[in-house]
Amino acid sequence: MIDTHCHLDYLDDPASARGELGLDAMVCIGAGLEHARSAVALAEQFPDVWATVGIHPTETEDDTPEHRAELEQLARHPRVVGIGETGLDDYWDAEQRPQQRAALEWQLDLARRAGKPLVIHVRDKKGEDSAHRGLLEVLPGWEDIPLILHCFAGNRDLLAYGLERGAYFGFAGNVTFKNAPEIQAAAREVPLDRLLLETDAPFLAPVPRRGKPNRPGYVRHTLEFVAALRGLEATALEQQTDRNAERIYGIRLPEVAGN
Repeated sequence: MIDTHCHLDYLDDPASARGELGLDAMVCIGAGLEHARSAVALAEQFPDVWATVGIHPTETEDDTPEHRAELEQLARHPRVVGIGETGLDDYWDAEQRPQQRAALEWQLDLARRAGKPLVIHVRDKKGEDSAHRGLLEVLPGWEDIPLILHCFAGNRDLLAYGLERGAYFGFAGNVTFKNAPEIQAAAREVPLDRLLLETDAPFLAPVPRRGKPNRPGYVRHTLEFVAALRGLEATALEQQTDRNAERIYGIRLPEVAGN
């Protein structure tokens, strides 16, 4: 099984997190230059790790000409399968919107030039939707970029846009929370061939691990929950979501490659 979005380099011992609960592969997200370097280094070290590189919207201090130049180089690395995560985040400071938008548009352009999908992060303060509305203002100008809507929060407007656009939707541990009916509704509605499963480790540990540091292998708890939501066998959903991950990221599981 593939964890399509984790921060492996945030963990105390990344090597020990690999292979837990039968995990076959993971995509380590580069959310800023330092983390992009770490993600690529882990992908070089371990054959079951791939990387993305980018600037997280809360890390806009990394959006400098020097950092862009290095990220451009890292984006061409053969173990790098995506750009981002990037997007808009009004949870902490909506005043950063101009810098976030500039970083997002640069990464959209980088994804186009690199021929790799863009991993999108979007987060609002509770009860607000300014970041989602802002994202929907930007994305229609970049219709040719493959998108992964990471940790999808259930926003109906973004859901409708993503379905029409052909985006992929990543569901993390928060889909298992009791207070997440919008996310659960979206997890039922997204077509099976565009559904991805992720942990966002070490964040958002799923039930029954909620409240503890998340681990890539815990994606299996999310798998089992979403399979039950959709009335599917977990094995069937695992096979489908792995195929989806291989398709959008252009990766192959080791055992598949050997067949």
